[in-house]
Amino acid sequence: MSYNDYLLSTLGLYGLPVLFGILVVGCMGVPMPSSLLLLVAGSLTEQGDMSLWPTLGLAAAGAIIGDNIGYSIGRWGGGRVRGRLARIVGGEEKLKKGENWLRRWEGAGVFFSRWLLTPLGPIVNLTSGLTNYSWPRFFFYDVIGEVLWVTLYVMLGRFFSDRVQEMSELLGDFVWMIIGLIFAVALGLSLLKYFRAPSKAGSKKEASNTLTSETP
Repeated sequence: MSYNDYLLSTLGLYGLPVLFGILVVGCMGVPMPSSLLLLVAGSLTEQGDMSLWPTLGLAAAGAIIGDNIGYSIGRWGGGRVRGRLARIVGGEEKLKKGENWLRRWEGAGVFFSRWLLTPLGPIVNLTSGLTNYSWPRFFFYDVIGEVLWVTLYVMLGRFFSDRVQEMSELLGDFVWMIIGLIFAVALGLSLLKYFRAPSKAGSKKEASNTLTSETP
């Protein structure tokens, strides 16, 4: 039995406590098939094995708690957390780019990483804490984003209860396609900015020629 199959069978046996716990741990950054479990939970509500409103409420609470634990670790974890996160994202320079990205997008970055760009969620949580991003703002965008994510996936699992695995694969491919598109656009804009910017040597030479031509 695979790891995912084990989690799914445990969810079927124990229900909401398992869903809540997995979402807390997954949103903290531990790899978990959280989106798949939400789809399965939606399917179980359609079959009558779980109740819809408690499922939505506990799932959203688990995700929000996990996100805020991640934020707290980033904010009060010190240099050790920063070093580990830098290794995860590919170095200090990339971490600084992530911090600049968060400062630029602020609440929108938190919101979209909850439900549209879910693989980035744990990194955004830690980065928000590292940059001392306002906790009330983080909490606000986190809540509305996670409520949207949980509701969307549970309802999709409910409506497509006989095709949960296919829906999981389709949504996973879609999310990574969006992430790839965003990084491709960001890379294109960076390259465009680089090639359009005049070199320092060229600028100095041009300034020197201008001064020479103005000298009588």
